[in-house]
Amino acid sequence: GINAEYMGVPTLLPVKYTQLMAAFLFGYFGFKLLKEAYQSSGEEGEDDPEAMKEAAEALNTKEDIEDPGAPPPSPRGKNKYLRGLSGQILSPIYLQAFTLTFLAEWGDRSQIATIGLAAAKNPYAVTAGGIIGHSMCTGLAVFSGRLLAQKISARTVSYLGGVLFLVFAVVTLISR
Repeated sequence: GINAEYMGVPTLLPVKYTQLMAAFLFGYFGFKLLKEAYQSSGEEGEDDPEAMKEAAEALNTKEDIEDPGAPPPSPRGKNKYLRGLSGQILSPIYLQAFTLTFLAEWGDRSQIATIGLAAAKNPYAVTAGGIIGHSMCTGLAVFSGRLLAQKISARTVSYLGGVLFLVFAVVTLISR
């Protein structure tokens, strides 16, 4: 495809290095998924309605239900909330998705088009349009993946995902 190297657009990192990093990450996550699939029991516990009901009940403990007459939470409670929130934001799956998406998008055609649009048009509108467009595309991928996971086992999804990531790693290395 067309990328920053061929368009004459300056980049912070040379394209060959981002491609190597992307190939490494594709390979790493591919092997990680294959390992997880191999070590999993193959049971459908994650999608089991009874297991989901038990998990929901565990989350709805008395500690989690706010009492309207209770005193306001202490600052320590807020720290606990912030730690939980930062743990969710900086979770391994978030970091994995962010890293793969960032490296896969670096120097591609949509980035070049965005640079050109921002240079010629309102950069705030270009930013908003880029965020919304990419969010919709990613949302569709996540939704489709979730539907697929409901039809086949999590173990099968992990095996297929692992193989697919390894294919992406090889293709990325070959296309350098």
